[in-house]
Amino acid sequence: MKPRENLDTIHAAALEVFADYGFKKATLEDIAAALGMTKANLYRYARNKRDLYENTVRWALLRWQARVGEAIAGERDVERQFRVMCRKAVEYLSGDAHLSRLLMRDPEIFPMFAEQDPYADINRASMAMIRRILERGIAEGRFRTVDLASVPEILFSIYKMFIIRMYIRTKDRPLDSMFAQTVELLCRGLVLPEPPGGPAGEPQASRRRP
Repeated sequence: MKPRENLDTIHAAALEVFADYGFKKATLEDIAAALGMTKANLYRYARNKRDLYENTVRWALLRWQARVGEAIAGERDVERQFRVMCRKAVEYLSGDAHLSRLLMRDPEIFPMFAEQDPYADINRASMAMIRRILERGIAEGRFRTVDLASVPEILFSIYKMFIIRMYIRTKDRPLDSMFAQTVELLCRGLVLPEPPGGPAGEPQASRRRP
C-alpha cells in the first residue's frame, strides 16, 4: 500500500478500536491485531497510544468536514448550499457509527465552548466554510448583511449544540425536526416584512400624523 493508504487504513482501524473500548481500555496490541500487523510495526506510524488517538480523531474530524465540503461543492444556488451544509453536517454522524460512539465516550473531542476545544483549528476551518457561504449570499444580494466576524461562530455554536444533544449526550433523535425548523428560521427569519402603511397590528389611528 502507498503511505497515504496506509495511514487511512490505520486510522480507520484505530477509530473502530477506540470507539469499541475507549482510549483507556484500547491497546496498541488491539489495533495492531485489527490491522494484521505487529505492535512494533505500528510504532512506525505513531509514537505512542496518545499520539495515535489524537491523529485518529483528527483524521475522523477532517473526513467529516471533507464530506460536508464535497456535498456543498456542487450546489450552484447559495441558499441551497447553506441548507445542504446544515443538513449534511448533522446527518454525517448517523452514517459514521464509530466516530459517533467515540464522541459519546469522549465528549471533550467536540466541546461546546471553543476555549476547551483540542481541535480548534479544524472547527475554525468549519466556521470559515460558513463564512464563505455567507459572504457569497451577501454579495449576490440573497442574504441580509450580517457581521461576518461573529455570525459564523454563532451559527457554529447552534450546530454544536444540536450535535451534542443528538449524538453525544442523549441521542435525542426527535431533535431532527427541531433542527430542520431552526434551519428554516435562519433562512426565512422570524419577522415578516412590514405591510404597506406600517407595522402589522398597529391601530390605524396611531399611524395618522397629528
